[in-house]
Amino acid sequence: MRDAVRITLRDYCEADIDAIHQLLNNYDVSRFLSSRIPFPYTREDAVWWVNTGSQNEITRVIEFNQQLAGIIGVARGPHENYRCGELGYWLGEPFWGRGLATLAVSRMTEMIFNETDIVRLFAPIYDCNKASMRVVEKCGYKLEGVAKTSIFKDGRFYDEHIYARLKADIKP
Repeated sequence: MRDAVRITLRDYCEADIDAIHQLLNNYDVSRFLSSRIPFPYTREDAVWWVNTGSQNEITRVIEFNQQLAGIIGVARGPHENYRCGELGYWLGEPFWGRGLATLAVSRMTEMIFNETDIVRLFAPIYDCNKASMRVVEKCGYKLEGVAKTSIFKDGRFYDEHIYARLKADIKP
């Protein structure tokens, strides 16, 4: 029987900079992420993220076996949408296929609903990112709709699948 996978969601430290740089400077990791995350991803980008960028959202390092495996975060919506949050996450390629993303999304969802006043989380996912769709579905997110041809990245259009979960969906 396989051992239970364990992860930790933790705050950032200076020692994370090189791991973030190394893992995120991989096109296969960044291709379905927002273009707010540059590619190629430099060490200076990682320094900025750890020291400045991560302070604007609720973000955590996904740690597996004392290694930074990726990042997960929630960006609170502006103005009237401040009780909603956009969920985003990525894992470095060496950590794919182990169930880490599902664990991280499940824990982050629980943390946000238990520790903040956010009542709705949503995850916009590129149409060809089937693995990410499976992750959020396993965590109780439901497909709310598909925005046709709403993403243009790397010279290509994508449909955006919008998954969401409400705080009311959590059973006591």
